Amino acid sequence: MWNGINRRKFPRANYKCFIRINSKDSEHSISTQTENIGSGGICVIIKENLGLFQGVALEINIEDKDVAIKCAGTVVWVVKKRAEDKKDGSAYDTGIEFVDIDDASRIRIEKIVDSILKKQTPSA
Repeated sequence: MWNGINRRKFPRANYKCFIRINSKDSEHSISTQTENIGSGGICVIIKENLGLFQGVALEINIEDKDVAIKCAGTVVWVVKKRAEDKKDGSAYDTGIEFVDIDDASRIRIEKIVDSILKKQTPSA
């Protein structure tokens, strides 16, 4: 995963959950796992370049036993990864910003991120 400059407005936590991504220009659907998540967006590694500023529909299955979060997003960065195995082809580290997410869903994500970050912070 790309570890470039962090200009995020919201904290993110390394968190794997299943996600379905639908490009607004196609009926093609991509199923994968998140690399990290925050209340402002997600990072995924996928086999295709969706294109910068591409609008997407997201269905995120976080592990809080509630229904999947459905929202819209925009691809805000894409970094092509080197293929370690030429048979697998290229992969793309892709950052997606949430642009249409309801408050209840954002709060669910914030709770997960806060919980993970608290576990990672040593007690004083």
